[in-house]
Amino acid sequence: MDFRLSPDAEAFRAEIRVFLEEAMTPELEERLYRTGVSNDEGFTRDLVERGWFAPDWPASLGGQDRSPMEVVALDEELQRVDAPLYLSETTRMVAALIRRLGSPAMRERVLPGALRGEITIALGFTEPSCGSDLAAAVTKAARDGDEWVINGQKMFTTNGHVADYVFLLARTNADVPKHRGLTTFLVPLKGPGVTVQALYTLSGERTNITFYTDVRIGDEWRIGDIDGGWAVMALSLQDEHTSGWGQHLARLLHHAEEWARSTAGAGGRPRLNESDVRRRLARVAAEVEVSILLERRGRWMAEEGPAPVAEGPMSKLYSTEALQRAAEDILEMAGPDALRSRFQPSAPQGGRLEHMLRFAMGTTIYAGTSEVQRGIIAHRGLGLPR
Repeated sequence: MDFRLSPDAEAFRAEIRVFLEEAMTPELEERLYRTGVSNDEGFTRDLVERGWFAPDWPASLGGQDRSPMEVVALDEELQRVDAPLYLSETTRMVAALIRRLGSPAMRERVLPGALRGEITIALGFTEPSCGSDLAAAVTKAARDGDEWVINGQKMFTTNGHVADYVFLLARTNADVPKHRGLTTFLVPLKGPGVTVQALYTLSGERTNITFYTDVRIGDEWRIGDIDGGWAVMALSLQDEHTSGWGQHLARLLHHAEEWARSTAGAGGRPRLNESDVRRRLARVAAEVEVSILLERRGRWMAEEGPAPVAEGPMSKLYSTEALQRAAEDILEMAGPDALRSRFQPSAPQGGRLEHMLRFAMGTTIYAGTSEVQRGIIAHRGLGLPR
């Protein structure tokens, strides 16, 4: 297996970097930090205009028929600069499910707008009472003729206050084992009965609690079979679990190296000359390399088969825990000054070291906690009993 990018992918990477140098302005970065919302309509529009919103999709649907490694190059560069992508990513993920499992009417109604950035979709999986155990969902969808009536609430519906729809997991049968009584729907967020309440995380990210009170939708908004929602979820979670955070780690390393070059230590020499500093930076650099290779392996398996049921969680688990280890190490290396936050003039690297520590802590929870990932690796990868 050779996970190096092809010449075409490297050329594409160079093109992406030129775009990002212009698009990721200080003003945009500040607005994203202050609002805690990883979404920007102008940035998304620029991706759509370049065919980069879903570059591996057919050109007839707004893509460019890009190769898997070209998509890797795009994803890595966007992550490296922390581009405002989360709503685009969830929209694209659900669009892929609709393309595969949605009715012809739903595909016609949703896919063109989603691929143009005109329709956005948030995720509605987690609930206050069940955390990472998504199958324990109690939000209820009851059949009423040709309609469904939805009642319940969801936690961490990130971008739910700006999205058009939520991809919702709901219980449709309480008389069977929990995994077998779930159904997935696409629910409009602007209609009657939906309430969105802001919730801010440790990193400053805005997410939401969403409440559903007698929300009525037609059966045409169902995705997959009735009571077959867990199989639909498995497809979406496979994409999430194959995620990697290596480029976030690379961004932290970049700022740590810049700090070490520009900060004077004993005798006025740059801190980069100190053996302890170099040892810490080398350790982070090694973890960057491992994280990126694990993610590329998962991407390669997703395209070539077999599905990365354990290898994807390995990528997510290792890279997020490496990011947290590195953020703690770098903060310790830089000392008390590194605790200064953004917009404080004396904050090292503009406060990015402090923010990366807070950000890193959340990554071990996103897309399934480290404990969930370890369980998947043990059960599906190693064949151990539950």
